[in-house]
Amino acid sequence: MSEDLPDLPAYAERVLDVAELVPPGRVMTYGDVAEWLGEGGPRQVGRVMALYGGAVPWWRVVRADGILLPGHEVEALGRYREEGTPLRAAARQADDHVPRLDMRRARWDGSVHGQDAHT
Repeated sequence: MSEDLPDLPAYAERVLDVAELVPPGRVMTYGDVAEWLGEGGPRQVGRVMALYGGAVPWWRVVRADGILLPGHEVEALGRYREEGTPLRAAARQADDHVPRLDMRRARWDGSVHGQDAHT
């Protein structure tokens, strides 16, 4: 899908391509994507997702702490529930009572049926 965006920088195209590989119900962190690509870092991936992520399943590329993307919590939560993404209940003392991603169970390592997805 990233090829549909005109004048997309090459790095951004690679980031979006990885986002499209993440299976429903799973997530990768910004750092995971950078590590998978072997270039950039979490901030660069986050910047790409902020600028161009609407063209891909953006809710599958997340913060490492499992906190839902500020300002997009309701939409992301609906997508996570629809896809069966593992969630953790919000702490009772949390002001917003929004669940977090269960990163231990939801995190995807880039493998497809035991094989590395980018080989």
